[in-house]
This record gives sequence, C-alpha cells and structure tokens, in this order.
Amino acid sequence: MTTPSIDIELDSLKDAVSMALEYAKQLGTSGAEVAISKQQGLSVSTRMKEVETVEFNKDGALGITLFRDGCKGSSSTSDLSPEAIREAVKAADGIAKFTSSDPYNGLAEAELMAKEFPDLGLYHPQEVTPEELIELAARAEEAALDVDSRITNSDGASANAHTGIKVYGNSHGFLNGYSSSRYSLSCVVIGETDGNMQRDYDYTIARKLSELLSPEEVGRKASEKTLGRLGGRKIATTQLPVLLAPEIATGLMGHLVGAISGGSLYRKSSFLLDSIDTKIFPDWFSIEEQPLIVGGLASASYDSEGVATQDRAIIQDGVLSTYLLTSYSARKLGLKNTGHAGGIYNWTLSHTGQTFDELVKEMGTGLIVTEVMGQGVNAVTGDYSRGAAGFYVENGVILYPVEEITIAGNLKDMFQNIVAVSKDRDLRSSIRTGGMLLSDMKIAGN
Repeated sequence: MTTPSIDIELDSLKDAVSMALEYAKQLGTSGAEVAISKQQGLSVSTRMKEVETVEFNKDGALGITLFRDGCKGSSSTSDLSPEAIREAVKAADGIAKFTSSDPYNGLAEAELMAKEFPDLGLYHPQEVTPEELIELAARAEEAALDVDSRITNSDGASANAHTGIKVYGNSHGFLNGYSSSRYSLSCVVIGETDGNMQRDYDYTIARKLSELLSPEEVGRKASEKTLGRLGGRKIATTQLPVLLAPEIATGLMGHLVGAISGGSLYRKSSFLLDSIDTKIFPDWFSIEEQPLIVGGLASASYDSEGVATQDRAIIQDGVLSTYLLTSYSARKLGLKNTGHAGGIYNWTLSHTGQTFDELVKEMGTGLIVTEVMGQGVNAVTGDYSRGAAGFYVENGVILYPVEEITIAGNLKDMFQNIVAVSKDRDLRSSIRTGGMLLSDMKIAGN
C-alpha cells in the first residue's frame, strides 16, 4: 500500500526518466534506457550498550545508457533538474560516438518487457527514530551479554531501517517504478575461556519492522553460536561426510549462480559450460525460482532491463534447465534472454524432509561446517578449497568445535554428492535453503 507522498515522488521520478528518454530520442539515438534509484535510511550501532554511530543517508542518481548503431555510452547525474538531465544525455551520446561498435549491444527485446505489475508487498514504511533503533541494538547486546559469563565482550550491534524507490524506462515505451523497505538487526559478541577467544554473530532481516526477530533472540543466538566455538581444535587429515549449515549451503549455491550466468559462459570461465539438460545434481534435487513471492527479499516483476520475470525451474530432477541471461549475454551466446539482468529472484531449494538436527544424527560421524574462509574457488575448473570451522560429530552427537582446517573438493562432485537438504530453510537471502549434507569431502587438518 503506497502513501500519497510516495506516489507523488514516483510520478516525479517517472517524469525525469521520460524527459531523459525524450531528449535521447531527439538526438537520433537507436535506443536508450534510464534508471533512477533513490534510497534513504537510518543506521545505528552500539558497543557494550553505548551508542557508537548514528547515520542518516539519503542519496540517489539517474543513470542513462544509450545506443548508436551498436555503440554504447553511459552517464549519470544526481541533479534531476531538466538542464542536468539534458547534459547527462548529451554526455552519454558523446561517449557513444567514441566507443567501438558491438553487434550484441542494445535494449532487451520489446516483446519481453513486463506488462503486469502485481503488488509484491515490498514497501512497509514505518517512522523509526534513532532512539528506537538504539534501543533495539542495545537490547540485543544486553541479551547476548547475559547468556553466560564466558561472553566477555561485545563487538557491537547494529539496527537499520531503509526505504528506496526504483524507476526504469526505455525507448520501447516501458516505464515503471516501485518502492521497497528493508529493516535489519545484527549482533556480534566475543567469548573467552582458558585464553581462547572466539566471536560469532546473528542477524535478522525483513521487509516489515514487525517481522524482525526480537533483539533478545538475536542476542541469545549470537552468544550461543560464540560459546559453541570455544575450545576449538584441529582434527587429523581425513575424508568425512560434511553437513553445511544453511548459510554455508547458500554460499555453495552462489557458486552455481556464478557458473550459469551469461558473463561467465560467454567468457568461457565456467566449469558448467555446455551443461544445459545435463544432470549436475542428484535425481531428487530441484531449485525453483519464484520472483513473485509477496514480501520476498528478492522479489521483482521485472529485471533491470524491464524484462518480465517468471517462475522457472533452474534445476529439475537434478538437471540444469536454464542459464541466467541478460540481453547482451543471450545475444552473445545465441540464446534467449531469461530476465536475469540484476541477479536472481528467490531461489527455493527442494528438501528431503529432515530437520537440521535430524541430519546431524543421520550423518553419524562427520563434520558440521558453520564457517568458510578464503577465496579458494576456481570458477573455471570448479576446484574448491577453503578454510573452515565447525563441529566434529561422532555417532550423531556433536563432540567438540573444530577450527583451522581446510575442506576441499570439486564443485561438480560436491553438487553430485549432496545426499540430503534439511527442511528448516534460512529465508534471509535470495537463496532459500536448509542445511546440506554431502556424502564426503577431503578435510586437511593435523
């Protein structure tokens, strides 16, 4: 439900976009697209329940890209006066005249433009004062510090409230905009025992302020995770089943996103080249993309080129069904645009019915991974080697925390070796998955 003032601002921004497009047309360009993004928000941070920072931000800019016979020029301005917009369009046109022609440049195809714009429930504005956000952050810290005497320090808590407006238009006649809101709260604490110090964190994020987890729950979880890491040790080099915590499983699927994105494919820098209709996961494994989830953190009815988003199977019965393509990468590869300019939209992974705790028992003896470190992933070969921390499990029972180890494998093998996904999904990102059990990985330790 938009408010009158937001409607007025949306109309004003649409007028600015229309003005830029009209001037680009007068210059005789072969196509143009204009986007405006405006954000404002309030962020506070506390440490040991004392205020550290209070930041208010308000920014935005108009960006224009125009095309002349395969040549492309871009410019931007934060001044939305008619004179400034006209100068920005002229600047983009001047740049286009000096760039090399590329036959794959241009707008997305007119027939792919979104025509329906359902209310996705992305905008839930709420007046929030700095004092209210400070109280949320301080309550999270207080709850965290009260959990156990071994929680000796706080590395801070932060609370944020942000709203934004996006408007996009192009010379196909497409012009649309929408508002969104986002609230978050996080807490980081430090624990110590026998001279060993550890830190961990927890956070909550939502479109509605009222849908955040309570500060007390965020603080308690941050402390429990930190306490669980105290007394960590190495284990001997071995090969074991590995259970990835949901946030680590999300990261693993992020490597899939990179590997099937058009830019990686046309540059031939992906380990999944020529993999459409190829089985890369187990038979039971599927990923559904659902861009129109009401209130979803990654919901949108069109991408950043105006192309309509749609529900689609990314992985179906273990088989890769689609690449993720923009207009440019689709033309370059001779394929159809999939509406992925700007990223992915609410990927939901299938699960095997167990909770995370049940997968711990099912694993028997193995390693729970709760953190990975380093950049040891080769996008071209799929080779994977990263520092890790977590917990050693024997007979389905967590025995002790583990640190300073490395887990290694190849992403193709890791994908095939997924034997279960828990049903308790983490919904805090664009990839919605539970914990992920892999049949085995190499573990380098002592």
